[in-house]
Amino acid sequence: MPRSSVPAGSVALAGAYSAVYPRASPGGWQLIGRTDARLWDLDRAQPALIRPGNRVRFRAVRAQAEAARITSTPAHATPAPAPVGSPAENGVRVLAAGTQTTVQDLGRPGFADQGVTGSGALDRGALRRANRVVGNAASAAVLENALGGLSLTAVTDQVLAATGAVVPLIVTEPGGGRRELPMDTAVSLLAGETLSVGAPRTGVRSYLAFRGGIDVPPVLGSRSTDTLAGIGPAPLTAGTVLRMLPAAPGSSVHHPETPPDAPAEVTELRYLPGPRADWFDAASLDRFARELWSVTAQSNRIGLRLDGEPLTRARPGELASEGTARGAIQVPPSGLPVLFLADHPVTGGYPVIGVVLAADLDLAAQLPTGARIRFTPAPPAPAAAAARAGR
Repeated sequence: MPRSSVPAGSVALAGAYSAVYPRASPGGWQLIGRTDARLWDLDRAQPALIRPGNRVRFRAVRAQAEAARITSTPAHATPAPAPVGSPAENGVRVLAAGTQTTVQDLGRPGFADQGVTGSGALDRGALRRANRVVGNAASAAVLENALGGLSLTAVTDQVLAATGAVVPLIVTEPGGGRRELPMDTAVSLLAGETLSVGAPRTGVRSYLAFRGGIDVPPVLGSRSTDTLAGIGPAPLTAGTVLRMLPAAPGSSVHHPETPPDAPAEVTELRYLPGPRADWFDAASLDRFARELWSVTAQSNRIGLRLDGEPLTRARPGELASEGTARGAIQVPPSGLPVLFLADHPVTGGYPVIGVVLAADLDLAAQLPTGARIRFTPAPPAPAAAAARAGR
């Protein structure tokens, strides 16, 4: 049974492979010792101590064991800003963070060789719409909130827009008055007013963009929180103050956006087969595309865990770890697929039966527990079809 948390620095073996856990995380390999080497340090020009192609030798030493408290706080999370001391500060104060509220932008691609995935907003279309409405660049940082429960007070006047999951947006004025704000529209939140985001009527994740964008320190070129790697801003907590950047010169708010259609009873996600479809027998491949898979409560920003009739492998044994991608559908020994989302691991040792098209991943980001999915083979690209026809 995999451990729920392996201490950072643990040295482990699995068959012909060895590894060092750079931070406290789940794992099921055989632990043989500990190292104090800093595998990951964002203060270095190259944060990863070991990169693909490097050779490593482990040398046994005697050292005094020291118990360390294991915490779930990200290893290099940006500390929550201190409360704003002056009303002149441009920002909002969090009263309640909800189940999971993080700062997200379009992510940090290009660091997979150092063990860092792209991360970023799960529903990128919703993030872009929110930024467009308030006149921000598409890459501006916003709040991603899952399942509501977020409440914040404006320290200074704000212009904001909410997109994504359809949620109640209730403003409470200092005098006690209340009003509900529309979605996909630029609206005002005046100093002293409190905005509460309710439970979604449809969807899972809503996005709040503030004019100017959220001002948190970039990490590896992005302001996104990576919940798996533990880098970027820490998830929001009560008392966090978020400051806003000034609006770009010449920018202006835009007209309301048209939200996408309400989700269907069964969401169809198009996929390309492979690269390890040959690890499954023909009956499993056929059933994979016919099955109505259900999203389980164990789903998160890392991926959607699905339930249905387990798939059967055609090959025994295990696959050597290899690179994974956003949208990859990995099948562990249980036979129940996992659809990787933005915070997926960069490598995996289970066969990938297919990869969902990037254009359909925004749909996956809004699927609640119990939602049903059908994976539909994507038609070949016109150029590929024409090439086959000419052979």
